[in-house]
Amino acid sequence: MLNFLICGIGGKMGANLVSLLSGDQQAKVACGVDVKSGEMYGVPVFASFKDVNIKVDAVIDFSSPAVLDDEIAFCTKNCIPLVIGSTGYTQEQLQKIKDASSKTAVFKTANFSLGVNLMVELVKKAAKVLGEDFDIEIIERHHNQKVDAPSGTALMLADAANEVFEDKKPYVDGRSGQTGKRGREIGIHAVRGGTIVGEHEIMFAGEDEIISISHSARSKRVFAAGAIKAAKWIAGKKCGFFDMKDVLQNIIQ
Repeated sequence: MLNFLICGIGGKMGANLVSLLSGDQQAKVACGVDVKSGEMYGVPVFASFKDVNIKVDAVIDFSSPAVLDDEIAFCTKNCIPLVIGSTGYTQEQLQKIKDASSKTAVFKTANFSLGVNLMVELVKKAAKVLGEDFDIEIIERHHNQKVDAPSGTALMLADAANEVFEDKKPYVDGRSGQTGKRGREIGIHAVRGGTIVGEHEIMFAGEDEIISISHSARSKRVFAAGAIKAAKWIAGKKCGFFDMKDVLQNIIQ
């Protein structure tokens, strides 16, 4: 039985992870880290990684970039694989995550959904076929409590398309005022409202035709299920940087 530590266990994603793991035959929640320390869901919850005294096989993090330094120190010191589902990291923090993968296994993706990762592969193929003759626009929609914009998934889709163009297309977040004619950019637009879990659409607009690829998440459980799959997969690995392509390589060709 694998023992997982959930960072952000007191949040909505933490609740989904606990719910899914409650009947799991391969893994369980051993403890958590959260600002609300004490006990939750029948397991100990620590206020800091420095206080954790329970042996775990992997850390699943859906909390905040604010805990990153202590989290990395804990995982690298104890050689514990880290699964990161949080977004909103700075470039400096992203580099720290990459650097940590030389000391312990790190799994990071902007979206744990199987459907979204399939969408990424479709975007790459579309960009390759359509080329420079089609303008690329991305629209992402999330609930009114999301603190970062654009979403990590929107950037993942932009990067997937831009990979075909050797990362030469600049990103423009929304447009306002006299912007002039559209250039070679990839436009990214963020919508925030209500309780939208997550919707992403990428539009390829050419002369007299439009091709759209979209994905809509109806529950956060799809992300929790993907994170658990990733944690099981990465448990026991010593070091390296991984994402959903590694887990799903036999599914997505």
